[in-house]
Amino acid sequence: MRPWEFLLSSQASAAPAKLDAAVFKIAGVVVLGAIMSILDITVVSVALPTFQREFDATYAEVAWTMTGYTLALATVIPLTGWAADRFGTKRLYMTALTLFTIGSVLCSTADNIGQLVGYRVLQGLGGGMLMPLGMTIMTRAAGPERIGRLMAVLGIPMLLGPIGGPILGGWLIEAASWHWIFLINLPIGVVALVYSWFALEKDNPEPSESFDFLGMLMLSPGLAAFLYGVSSLPEAGKFTATKVWVPMLIGALLVIGFVLYSFKPKHPLLDLRLLKNRNLSVSTITLAVFTIAFMGAGLLFPSYFLQIRGESTLSAGLLMAPQGIGAMVTMPIGGMLADKIPVGRTVPFALLLIAAGFFTFTQVGTDTSYVLLCGSLFVMGLGMGGTMMPIMTSALKTLTNHEVARGSTLLNILQQIAGSVGTAMMSVILTNQLNESPVIPGVTSPTGDPVTEAGAAIGAQHDPQIAAALPPDLLERGLNFAADSFATTFWVGFILTLLTLIPAFFLPRKRQESHLLDDQGAPAAPIVLH
Repeated sequence: MRPWEFLLSSQASAAPAKLDAAVFKIAGVVVLGAIMSILDITVVSVALPTFQREFDATYAEVAWTMTGYTLALATVIPLTGWAADRFGTKRLYMTALTLFTIGSVLCSTADNIGQLVGYRVLQGLGGGMLMPLGMTIMTRAAGPERIGRLMAVLGIPMLLGPIGGPILGGWLIEAASWHWIFLINLPIGVVALVYSWFALEKDNPEPSESFDFLGMLMLSPGLAAFLYGVSSLPEAGKFTATKVWVPMLIGALLVIGFVLYSFKPKHPLLDLRLLKNRNLSVSTITLAVFTIAFMGAGLLFPSYFLQIRGESTLSAGLLMAPQGIGAMVTMPIGGMLADKIPVGRTVPFALLLIAAGFFTFTQVGTDTSYVLLCGSLFVMGLGMGGTMMPIMTSALKTLTNHEVARGSTLLNILQQIAGSVGTAMMSVILTNQLNESPVIPGVTSPTGDPVTEAGAAIGAQHDPQIAAALPPDLLERGLNFAADSFATTFWVGFILTLLTLIPAFFLPRKRQESHLLDDQGAPAAPIVLH
């Protein structure tokens, strides 16, 4: 049997209806919001050295511009499902856009690092609601049989954000100033708000559920404390540091307490009963393992170009572009196949493509061919386009209209946790590898810490004074050691990608009999815009 015959062998139904103009209007609203929230994370990440200079702050202090945003996301995401049912998705989505836009403008006015962190928290409160609300709006709008292709539209900013962010951030900082990485959200936010007002259907919320205050007191602080500990891991360098294990332990206990409690109330803040749905539970596990590997290693690719190859921020971002191009090629195809073919038959092939591209980076050195690296990133992009959104489509297809908001909230929380864990884990592994480099006798950093050969070699890539002050053979040894450290860390990401194949094996391999259903179990009609 030919491969394409194998993929299509389960098809007995008619082809799904095409996406119409009304649905694409809704997709445009959601994509604008997603672009704002996702690009903002990666744009700010390249501005951290600039913040250090502008505010005369340490790296640990400016890192809070990222950590504060992440903690705000973790706090507000659990509330999104209840609030969407209580107030309506259009009203809440426009509120989230407003908070995010106001927070962005305030960030551009910050005079010190404390103000900037505070305004980033406000941004995060809005940004945390945009993605789960966007998924809910698009899932309801697509109706049965079209959710895969519509989710592929939402996947574009999710996958391209980490690529476009460094390019945009580097260009804005070089061409204008750091203020514009925030001010750019103002015109986008205004357009998105006006667009939302006209494109989204009027809300008809049914506020029948009571708010789970006890659940909120456990889950939101628990997630925030746990992620704070995880986010502190790269700086501390070890799990035994008090600022790491204490908040992680407190957070874990609160989350475990919520899990045990959540099955008692009729309407918990986060409905874990949804995990009784096999498709949802298998999809969330697959997505979590994939996110740990992809989000964690995803930050290492530009770091390799910056630290080992000495590229500028803008050049490193441009070198990552093949990954985005690959994703753009396969994402529409992946969305279409998700509507026609069980994802269990397509996602494993996409994961193998990611693993094949990943393997090249386990062999990197100081002079690995850019053609080979960019080609590998393109292959990884091809796989990415057929992975994340099809998995999400499978997760949401068999939920009722009433469950979609809660299901998308659950997916976003797990993604947030997995992404933070993956990023921290890869950062710690790389840091520990680099710290094993030999120490340069008699040389210390401005803080009095010993300087390793690898650390000096990385610093010399962008500082001519360091390059001139140390022997060339020492810098060569250090750079080779640093490249080997990256390769070792990439091996971890490669193995995790292969491990994703295990839960992916249990994804649906037969056509799902039920898809987006109403609360009585009948196929739900798509939303009609007037």
